[in-house]
Amino acid sequence: MPHGTERERERERERERERERERERERERERERERERERERERERERERERGEREREREREREIDKEIEIEREREKERERRERERERERERERERERERERERERERERSIKRSR
Repeated sequence: MPHGTERERERERERERERERERERERERERERERERERERERERERERERGEREREREREREIDKEIEIEREREKERERRERERERERERERERERERERERERERERSIKRSR
C-alpha cells in the first residue's frame, strides 16, 4: 500500500512536470506570436515609410511640373510682348515713312508754286 502511494505521488509529479512543460511550450508559442506581430508591425511601418516617400516624390514632381509650366507661360508672355513691341516699331517706321512722303509732296507743291 505505501508503495502505491509513492507511485501515485511520482505519477502526480510527472503529470505536474508535463503540465509545466506544456505551459512552457505555450509561453514559447506566445513569444513567437508576439515576435511575428512585431515583424508585421515593422513591415507595416516600412510600407508606410515607402508610401510617404512615393507621395513626397510625386509632390516634388508636381511642383517641378508647375514651375516648368509657369516658366513656359512667362516665356510665351515675353515673346508676345516682344512681337507687340516689334509691331509697334514697324507702325512707327511706317508713320515716319508716311511723314517723309508727306514732306516730299509738300516740297514738290512748294516747287510748283514757286515756278
